[in-house]
Amino acid sequence: MEFARLAQAPGANISELCRRFGVCRSNGYKWLRRFKAEGRSGLEERSRRPHRSPERTPSELEGRVLAVRAEHPAWGGRKIRKVLERTGLTPPAGSTITEILRRAGVLEGPRAGLPREWTRFEHPRPNDLWQMDFKGHFALAEGRCHPLTVLDDHSRYALEIGACGDERTETVQARLTAAFRRYGLPWRILADNGPPWGTAGSIQRHTRLTVWLMDVGVEVTHGRPLHPQTQGKDERFHRTLKAELLDRRSFPTLDQAQVAFDAWREIYNAHRPHEALAMSVPSDRYVISTRPMPERISPPEYEPHVQIRTVSSPGCISFKGRQIDCPKAFVGRRVVLRPTQTDGVFDLCYRTHLLASIDLRQNVNQTVLDVPERASSISPV
Repeated sequence: MEFARLAQAPGANISELCRRFGVCRSNGYKWLRRFKAEGRSGLEERSRRPHRSPERTPSELEGRVLAVRAEHPAWGGRKIRKVLERTGLTPPAGSTITEILRRAGVLEGPRAGLPREWTRFEHPRPNDLWQMDFKGHFALAEGRCHPLTVLDDHSRYALEIGACGDERTETVQARLTAAFRRYGLPWRILADNGPPWGTAGSIQRHTRLTVWLMDVGVEVTHGRPLHPQTQGKDERFHRTLKAELLDRRSFPTLDQAQVAFDAWREIYNAHRPHEALAMSVPSDRYVISTRPMPERISPPEYEPHVQIRTVSSPGCISFKGRQIDCPKAFVGRRVVLRPTQTDGVFDLCYRTHLLASIDLRQNVNQTVLDVPERASSISPV
């Protein structure tokens, strides 16, 4: 206003005024034109948005973007772009779609749409490793649902989302049996240290469930205690399940929850683009295992001239005058002690699965406190 007022004075030198006010002459003359035409309001800050935007996303395409978002409220710009491409459209970049969502006010969270840094790793083939865990249980109209999830590490294919009424061994074994019959056996399963596949807080790592998995030919490993990131893919899958289904639905019964789980599993496996898979879907990368589920479990067969022992109750074996305490889950089962390259040190094994290393150079009876978890001879990974 002061600049405009001084510029109106008779004989005012506009160029000198611009220099003294620190503005370029083009801006000075622009302000004067606006002031003469509109008065004080002409000096208000104006939008820099162009009058024409020939490259702007058509409103019809923006509507398609928002329609996909409304159907899948947890999907972001890159996933929506891939879905629109599959319908034959030519959508804008994922970042543009994110801006469309932002303008529409449908992005959620303080960092929604912002880039993130990730470090990813995966096994090279399907069925090299499955990850297994329970998602946090939630209330039904009657009772509670304990979702059991099983995920293939390589493809992120969801092999099982089970609406379970509990977390018992029998429940998990029945679900895994059905999965093994449909998809075949993985070489290895990764689980945490809680029941029914671990005994957190106990010196006995193995359970009846992990012994059964060994019987059918599956290696079992456990994540580091208090490090859920060891099972990062399954933990991330739980977050997706929560955002896209559990936070938006309620279920009166386990059966109705299972129907919803099955429907969403189809969307996740075959329709939802996965950023870790270069926007492919898990079903593009998953193939079933060539190892069928055995319908009958045979007793273990060991090579000749090895030391075989039967684990007695409450869980121990005798070997070379020593008593060795073993996990109680192996009571009644035959284990073998195989000599190693170190004199006096033996590998304690069940079938082809290594349980522990026994050092007879120590002049005391031993307890199997920790099970070294490394791949056995049956596993390619």
